[in-house]
Amino acid sequence: MKKLIAPSILAADFGNLERDCKMINKSDADWFHIDIMDGVFVPNISFGMPVLKSINSSANKPLDVHLMIVNPDRYIKTFAALNAKYLTVHFEVCNHLHRTIQEIKNNNMKAGVALNPHTPVSVLDSIIEDIDLVCLMSVNPGFGGQKFITNTFKKTQELKQLIDSKESKALIEIDGGVTDKNAEKLIENGADVLVAGSFVFKSNNPLETISNLKSITN
Repeated sequence: MKKLIAPSILAADFGNLERDCKMINKSDADWFHIDIMDGVFVPNISFGMPVLKSINSSANKPLDVHLMIVNPDRYIKTFAALNAKYLTVHFEVCNHLHRTIQEIKNNNMKAGVALNPHTPVSVLDSIIEDIDLVCLMSVNPGFGGQKFITNTFKKTQELKQLIDSKESKALIEIDGGVTDKNAEKLIENGADVLVAGSFVFKSNNPLETISNLKSITN
């Protein structure tokens, strides 16, 4: 399959969200990546439901919603109503991960599971066949603009091997510190989706930056 680019709205200009959403619509990007943070699981607070509703009204590409929150099960139906195509929860907060995944799918969304940098991919061994997307955090979650953790290359390879061994259809998504300097190697190691935040939105020409990333990955 072709490789996908998902600009992270966390790095956008919050005072000009509609403008930045229109830029993504116009760009070569494939998805909108949206981080929902609660200030409990991670030391930051990001978007609430009204902002996501506003983004949804402007976006004409799929919404890839990444929940960095405790008790994500409470909000699954809400995110389904807000048109999330992919809904990703963190392994570290789900006591009953299989049930959470099934509930996401029962609400007509694709189910994703995110792993923090310290969490080994082996924790997904018994459930990888049920997952549609695995998001490997390549920075510690909670803030944009962090430095890429190089162990992610090895972790991506390990995850790809697990997916292949179980004949899973799960996509591998990399979130954090993605740039044109590491994109090609991530793809070579098995990544399918690259999330890029500050690298896109802090660049002089976000449209060109997205286009360049896309050309590297395909």
